[in-house]
Amino acid sequence: MSPIHVPANVAVGVTACVVLTILLTLSRKKKQLPPGPRPLPILGNALQIPKKYQWLTFSRWAKEYGDLVYLDALGQPLIILNSAKAAKDLLEQRSAIYSDRPHLEMAYLSGYDKGMVLQPYNDNWRQQRKIVMQDLAPRMLPRYHAFQEAEARLLVKNLLETPEKLEHSVKLRIGTIIIRITYGHYISADDDSFLTLGRAAMDIFSLAAEPGMWLVDSIPFLKYVPTWLPGAGFLTTAKDWRAIVHKAAWDPYLWSKRSLQAGTVLLPNTCATALEDVNGQPSKELEEQLVWAACMMMEGGMDTSMTSTLSFFLEMMLSPAVQAKAQKEIDSVVGRDRLPTIRDRDSLPYVQSVVTEVFRLHPAIPLGIPHALTKDDVYEGMHLPQGSILIPNVWHMLHDPEVFPDPMEFNPDRYGNLHSEMEKVTDLVFGFGRRLCPGKAFGEGNVFAIAATVLATCDISPRVDADGNKIIPDVSYSSGSISFPSRFDCSIKPRSEQAYELLSNATVEVPDSSLQ
Repeated sequence: MSPIHVPANVAVGVTACVVLTILLTLSRKKKQLPPGPRPLPILGNALQIPKKYQWLTFSRWAKEYGDLVYLDALGQPLIILNSAKAAKDLLEQRSAIYSDRPHLEMAYLSGYDKGMVLQPYNDNWRQQRKIVMQDLAPRMLPRYHAFQEAEARLLVKNLLETPEKLEHSVKLRIGTIIIRITYGHYISADDDSFLTLGRAAMDIFSLAAEPGMWLVDSIPFLKYVPTWLPGAGFLTTAKDWRAIVHKAAWDPYLWSKRSLQAGTVLLPNTCATALEDVNGQPSKELEEQLVWAACMMMEGGMDTSMTSTLSFFLEMMLSPAVQAKAQKEIDSVVGRDRLPTIRDRDSLPYVQSVVTEVFRLHPAIPLGIPHALTKDDVYEGMHLPQGSILIPNVWHMLHDPEVFPDPMEFNPDRYGNLHSEMEKVTDLVFGFGRRLCPGKAFGEGNVFAIAATVLATCDISPRVDADGNKIIPDVSYSSGSISFPSRFDCSIKPRSEQAYELLSNATVEVPDSSLQ
């Protein structure tokens, strides 16, 4: 058999391809990923990621591996960001490629595939954010201050009468504020469907979007398995949840739209603002974006404000010296002849510090909302692969002893009454870069209005048992995307008769517009 003669140009081409393949292979091997726990074959680090309180495990890993911790969950790269510097360098300074969201399959199956919180960085997200921002931009917020203050005063008055209903009253009044601002509806009863649906949808989001909780997030094709298959119960759960989330999004919006047309809706509100811009006749596409923008605004505003307010009451009960110092500042600046307002905030830096310390010690969303990387990147010599999910460990950033000495201590003095120091906290708890919460200023105003009103009028202390001993509750928080304090009781009493009279004279409930 005669030898096979390969043309010279073909031989050169084949050789070049082989060399290029070898060089690319060597290049990949040289790419230095961030450090992290040793993975197992195929499974990676999937079994090492806990189902609950992930931020605590991630914080332990931060001490061992550093600011960036790399994990592999069944082939999905995860990068935990454990420092404010790393989070800002990547999620803010390089926001063009770090502003996407990961595809959280369980949350999508549960109805959150259309809301801006988990929307990819696309035109739908921009439209929804624009709807919220045009109503909650800082320059627009003063028109809502009087209502926020009235509800804060009503909350405190109710708590003085029934302190045992702390959690119930906080959730009711904050729900009333958010729903009124979003849809123009005033909550008139505990079983109001606006409120019950909103809370249910909020709870679903907390569970469905929890990192590491659902196997289908790591193995998306599981969503196609038959529902009768063992282990496929999550599909039935997701179907039930999706029906609730859809109803929570559309029912309040359709009510608001009808009431605007009838002239009975309370103005201003976010839905009305958007609808009036198009003379009440939105396109199908705009209406879809408005429905989900409003739904995300309602749920996002309720959960963060509720947990922060409850944490405030908890810390005031446990920190009498802090409470007294804040009361002294209010008495000195505002006096005792009127109640504080949101406009007094800049004149009450210590009260602001108290609120900031609540945000720091008990962040409402300990792991933030994950971001996704849209192209390969390099940070401090480490390779960050395209498609990585980046999880900002906000809890660790706010409990880093190098930044916040004695991080488990509730200490508002750590800020020195300086806004620049407080911003080190507020710049972390409301998200990063282009994904910064558009309701940040509104949410801060809600918690401040409640905190200042409480401090001006009430003394908060532990309850006592039959023998006069203080009942100090164990401080514990739930796991989940949103973390709430476990139920606790406290004593809430008026500071003086004058304080109670101020509250009584200031609280006038706004009627339900549907009854007008």
